[in-house]
Amino acid sequence: MTDEIQNPKSKIQNPKVCLTIAGLDPSGGAGIIADIKTFTAFGCFATAAVTSLTFQNTVGVFGAVTQTAESVRGQIVPVAEDFKIGAVKTGMLPTGEIIEEVARLIEEFKLPAPVVDPVVRSTSGFDLIDDKALQSLIKNLFPLARIVTPNIAEAERITNLKIESFEHMKTAARRIYDLGAPAVLVKSGHLVHAGKTRDLLFDGENFEVFEGDFIETTATHGTGCTLASGIAANLANGKTLIESICRAKNFVTEAIRAAPDIGHGHNPINHSIKVNL
Repeated sequence: MTDEIQNPKSKIQNPKVCLTIAGLDPSGGAGIIADIKTFTAFGCFATAAVTSLTFQNTVGVFGAVTQTAESVRGQIVPVAEDFKIGAVKTGMLPTGEIIEEVARLIEEFKLPAPVVDPVVRSTSGFDLIDDKALQSLIKNLFPLARIVTPNIAEAERITNLKIESFEHMKTAARRIYDLGAPAVLVKSGHLVHAGKTRDLLFDGENFEVFEGDFIETTATHGTGCTLASGIAANLANGKTLIESICRAKNFVTEAIRAAPDIGHGHNPINHSIKVNL
């Protein structure tokens, strides 16, 4: 064959291994599939543990089958024993038992402090975690996190605040920090100022604002998963937290611009865009 793919003469040396612990979206736009695509885009080697098999597409979530804490442990232990994990990202953790097991594994294997995306509700309004599990997430995982990355709806549910302004975002960030998170990134979403999104980072001392272009679009499926996994991948690659947020946010913005026109609801974004490593 004249068109055979040629093997590169040099291999990628010691790629950083990233682990996502999250739900499976079979439509490919969110959850562990989005995380894997993002890790790969940033030059990392992707590993994953499935916490829930969801039934969803761009239109909505129609159900889910939750894994047991034992099955989640069974997935993570062989990976942690075999690889040096450079970053961990958590997404949908649907039960208190799973959350407690994930926290136990992070401490047991001395895994990197995770990027915690507190997935509590789908874009279509499907509750992905109950109140008891949410309290377990706050108690057991927030204190172990490197950063927690709620959107407006998630921050509202965590804090019981109504967020309608930038000042409200600041108040929510402080409250989530007080719940044990060492750093909090509240994502502004459709809370736009002068045509810009303004995500807000609080580390207990300082606020940092990350502005980006607001793009009027339906291509928002998996953006939260992608941002969190982008932050994790960049942390694994040795970037600072602020650099990691900037690079991940830019990736999401450009992936939205290049989103494929597929699906009848909230379209997925384009994870195959070129990244400057």
